[in-house]
Amino acid sequence: MGSLRYRDSGVDIEAGEQAVALMKAAVQSTYGPEVLAGIGAFGGLYEAAAVRAADDTILVASTDGVGTKTLLAAQLGRWEGLGHDIVNHCVNDILVQGARPLFFLDYIASARLDPAQVAAIVAGMAAACRAVGAALLGGETAEMPGVYMPGALDVVGTMVGVVRRGELIDGSRIRPGDRIIGLASNGLHTNGYSLARRVLADGDLGAVPPGADRPLADLLLAPHRCYLSHIETLRRAGVDIRGLAHITGGGIPGNLPRILPPGRRAEIAWGTWPEPVVFDWIRRAGPIAEEEMRRVFNLGLGMLVIVPPEQVETAQALLAPEAWDVGVVL
Repeated sequence: MGSLRYRDSGVDIEAGEQAVALMKAAVQSTYGPEVLAGIGAFGGLYEAAAVRAADDTILVASTDGVGTKTLLAAQLGRWEGLGHDIVNHCVNDILVQGARPLFFLDYIASARLDPAQVAAIVAGMAAACRAVGAALLGGETAEMPGVYMPGALDVVGTMVGVVRRGELIDGSRIRPGDRIIGLASNGLHTNGYSLARRVLADGDLGAVPPGADRPLADLLLAPHRCYLSHIETLRRAGVDIRGLAHITGGGIPGNLPRILPPGRRAEIAWGTWPEPVVFDWIRRAGPIAEEEMRRVFNLGLGMLVIVPPEQVETAQALLAPEAWDVGVVL
C-alpha cells in the first residue's frame, strides 16, 4: 500500500498553486505604489500615508458574499461576473457612509479547486477593483471537501475604504420633506437568487422574456452595479447627500429604514420607475405576492439617495436617464 497523500483526501495543493499562478498578473494589475506587499505574502501591506492625509480620517470596512448566485454561474459555466459582483457589492456598502475604496480582500472556497474557474473569478475582481481605484491586496482559496457540496462555490470579500469625518454620511441630517431618489439596478444584483432559482428551476434560461433584449441567463447573471461614480458626480456638483441606502437582501422595506433617524419614516411611490423585465418574469413564474417581491428583490432600484427637496431636479438631471424621484421622508 502506497503512502497516503493530501490529494487522496480531496485537497490538491498543486491546483491551489496553479490557481495563484493564473491570477497573479490580474491581481498585480490593481497595485499602485501604496501596495508594499500583496499576492504571495502572508499579509498584504498597504502604505498608510494616504490614509493619514487628514487628522479626521475614518476607515470603513464591509464584508459580504455573492450567495447562491454562484450556483447559477456554475450551472451556466460563467464565472467572471461573480468577481464584479462581490467587489461592487462591497464598494456600495461602504459608499453608503461616504467612503471611497482603498483595498479589497477575497475568499473563494469549494469542495474541489478548479484553477481556471478561480482565475476567472479573480480576473473579474481585479477588473472591478481597477475601475474604482482599489487594490486587490490579497485573499484565500480554500479547498474543503465535505464542507461544500461537489460543484458548489463560495465567493466572499472584504472592502476597506476611507472617509473624512466631515464627509461621513450617516443619515443624521435627514429631515421631513427630503426626497428619495432611486438609482437604477440592472437586475437582481446579488440577492434573491435562492427564490429565483426555485421558481425558474424548470424554465428555459436561453429564452428571451417578453420585453427583454437578452436571454434570461444573461439577465440573471448581470453583474451587481457599482454606484461610486454616480455619488461622486453628485458630490462634485455640490448636491447635499443626506442619506444613502444600498438595496440588497430585504429590498427597500428592509434597507431604507436602516438609515432613517429615530421617529422618521419614508413613503415610497411604488411603480413610478421602470422595473427590469426579469422581475416580472420571476413574479409570474412563482407566482409570488407583491409584498414578498418587495421584501426579497431590489425591483429595479439598487441605491437610494436622500436629498433636500430643492435639489431633486438637479440630482436627477445629473444622473439622467436612470434616476427617479420615488419617495419622501415623513
